[in-house]
Amino acid sequence: MIEAAKLTEEFGCLVFNDKVMRQRLPKDIYKAVHKTIENGSHLELDVANCVAATMKEWAIENGATHFTHWFQPMTGLTAEKHDGFISPVGDGTVIMEFSGKELVKGEPDASSFPSGGLRATFEARGYTAWDPSSPAFIKDGSLYIPTAFCSYGGEALDKKTPLLRSMEVLSNEAVKVLKLLGYDDVKRVNTTIGSEQEYFLIDKDFYKKRKDLLFTGRTLIGAPATKGQEMEDHYFGVIKPKVSAYMHDLDEELWKLGIPAKTKHNEVAPSQHELAPVFETANVAVDHNQLTMEVMKKVADKHNYACLLHEKPFEGINGSGKHNNWSVCTDTGMNLLDPGKKPAENIPFLLFLMAVISAVDEYAPILRLSVASAGNDHRLGGNEAPPAIISIFLGDELAAVLRSIYEGTEYAGAGKVQMGMGAQVLPHITKDTTDRNRTSPFAFTGNKFEFRMPGSAVSVANANIVLNTAVAEMLSRLYEKLEGTKEEDLKDKVNELLKEALDKHKRVLFNGNGYTDEWVAEAEKRGLPNLKSLPDAMPYWVSDSSIELFTKHHIFTEEEIRSRYDILLENYSKSVHIEALTIQEMVRKDLTEGIIAYEKDLTKEILQKKEALGSTAAKLETGLLKTLDEASDGICVALEKLAADTKVAEEETDLLKQAAYYQATILADMDELRKYADMAEAVIPDKYLSYPTYGQMLFSLR
Repeated sequence: MIEAAKLTEEFGCLVFNDKVMRQRLPKDIYKAVHKTIENGSHLELDVANCVAATMKEWAIENGATHFTHWFQPMTGLTAEKHDGFISPVGDGTVIMEFSGKELVKGEPDASSFPSGGLRATFEARGYTAWDPSSPAFIKDGSLYIPTAFCSYGGEALDKKTPLLRSMEVLSNEAVKVLKLLGYDDVKRVNTTIGSEQEYFLIDKDFYKKRKDLLFTGRTLIGAPATKGQEMEDHYFGVIKPKVSAYMHDLDEELWKLGIPAKTKHNEVAPSQHELAPVFETANVAVDHNQLTMEVMKKVADKHNYACLLHEKPFEGINGSGKHNNWSVCTDTGMNLLDPGKKPAENIPFLLFLMAVISAVDEYAPILRLSVASAGNDHRLGGNEAPPAIISIFLGDELAAVLRSIYEGTEYAGAGKVQMGMGAQVLPHITKDTTDRNRTSPFAFTGNKFEFRMPGSAVSVANANIVLNTAVAEMLSRLYEKLEGTKEEDLKDKVNELLKEALDKHKRVLFNGNGYTDEWVAEAEKRGLPNLKSLPDAMPYWVSDSSIELFTKHHIFTEEEIRSRYDILLENYSKSVHIEALTIQEMVRKDLTEGIIAYEKDLTKEILQKKEALGSTAAKLETGLLKTLDEASDGICVALEKLAADTKVAEEETDLLKQAAYYQATILADMDELRKYADMAEAVIPDKYLSYPTYGQMLFSLR
């Protein structure tokens, strides 16, 4: 346990961070590395050799015996191959070595990672390249080196490479615009992220007994418990002692790895919780979130818990998201999304605000696709998550500012309001100038935007690649229109551009309740896309506008775009296919066994009662048996249809048609099968079931 007094010393103790480099590296080497991190300049081999030697010594002092290039392939997970520091010498002993070449470049087998046709299976060579901007760390006795991953031909096979590209493009375009506004001291603009991570904890012994959780991450059958989240008593409630102990250990493990875990609390659904970190540079934040999910599961295992990160692990209660809090800051410390005290006169803020609004509206389909998955499609649109329709919430103050600019009127300002709580002992508090809107997919929250659509299990790299690139494109267009404007005409020109942008993109602005049917109808009138599933959104990924956007800014080549098209569709179909096979197996082997056993005992009880009490006896048992017979008949028909349709899906060769068939037909078949399975489970006593019920899993934590 880390004592509070030692927390500042222990934080990041397993990270080869800037503090460690400053202390251990020669000054000229440290400056060279720092220049690489800050400016993206090339790192020479002699510098890399010195860094590698120092990094090895530090790692060995902290118990590491191996090193690994840690990367993020298109599986959505992380990957690693571990090599020892040992190098044999002629006398049968070994020495500990680690060279700059080993630090800078690795060569994992690329043949078994998803490539979407970029690589043939027999072409195995791939490369990992050290990312100096994300610090190395020690975990489980190995030195972890964050890296990018590419094929032998140089094509990006990961999520880090395009993310880094998008960050650089956004920075370049932002700096150009800021220089037009007179901010000549700005050399770089960084995107920062704070990823709130929601998750469920259940008893590990229960988890092991559920094939659906083991194979798919979500429950495919399960009658609802008699209590769900309707009492709203779990949200921000008292954290149970064992859960609190888990959260405490989780914080400590994350802090040692330099991950600034800040906030923890109970979420809305029973057994659901949330962890939120402090903002970090986008690249580091993405790495840290991937690491956070891994550590969550590892620490849960030690506490005899299973940590569920699927977006919708339980039907009928809230699923889990990962809110992507996104902001843009200069290297001089200016937050470009901070309205300041006079937002109507804050030209940089207004320009960047309009760039974001324009980007989100024009590229809404691919922004929606960036968060689409087989799991997240179950979550989006419920009264727990934003709808699949992308809109922007600005709040009352910013809406008033933009309205005044559009109408050419003076903005008076909202002003600060002091709120009294009705009891003299309580202090007056300052009221914010606008409320929050939890139904909005893309909400302004004071000095940042909160993108609420990402699912809990996915990497947030995808969303930020699209967001960064789309905003960079809009800044590029603004620069072209502003270039050459005289300083005294700048404000009028900016207002003119804002009016133009509002005319074109005001349809995406919505401050109301996104959960209502009225909004769905209104969004349709406005022409906003409502892409409910990944197959619905996929064609937009390979559209002319998408290809032009990403190739223009060198985020992806057209081949890389089309490879990701294939990978996403294959992953979707495979995920639903596994679910279809799993639900069939659970119903046939596990639930059916319980139905038969209970029906046998019911029949025996009915016969005994009727023999003893007459033909009118055993009405309760007879009713239960009738329900089970109805459910059994429905299960039989649904199983046959699902099995037949699954074979049809397997034979489809067109990837988009296959994914669409899984979405429209197979998922509907599974819902029908589940309806009858849950009908049976609802009347079967727990002792007849070989797997735990919703009530047991969700309300057993102490």
